[in-house]
Amino acid sequence: MNLEILLFSVFALVSAVSAVMTITRKTPVISAIFLILNFFSLAGLYLLLNAQFIAVVQVIVYAGAIMVLFLFVIMLLNSAAESKIFSDNRVIQYFAVFIAVFVFAQLAYLIFFQHPGEVINPQLAESIKAGTIENIGRQLYTEYLIPFEIAGFLLLAATIGAMVIAKKKFE
Repeated sequence: MNLEILLFSVFALVSAVSAVMTITRKTPVISAIFLILNFFSLAGLYLLLNAQFIAVVQVIVYAGAIMVLFLFVIMLLNSAAESKIFSDNRVIQYFAVFIAVFVFAQLAYLIFFQHPGEVINPQLAESIKAGTIENIGRQLYTEYLIPFEIAGFLLLAATIGAMVIAKKKFE
């Protein structure tokens, strides 16, 4: 079995299971944690598709910034009931240890036993080049400069509009 197929199967399974677990959990903090896991598994799928930029943006924007905001809101709403979940439940602790050992074993396998291919298919090399940040930046600032500037102007106008509306509410 190819390593790429194995990784795709693992990421797809983790993504599907974490999506179902996100909407079926009773506590919002656990749902948010499964949503973060879903974001990371989607980033892994993007990496398998040679879309490095989208994978990095997925992790930084969604798993980083958006989920921090979600967790702040969740913690402000109900923080007393959530602290007992991890300390009282031994199954969750054993599951966390299992996941840590599993990830460590995967990393050890990749570092010590996996040898990268010597010959890269030209189609694969072009696909890898298309998803790099350098290529996306070059395309964005040469061919798509006008739409990029228009999007920046619209975001600036929306920000100014939100500030004007917020100021009127405070006065």
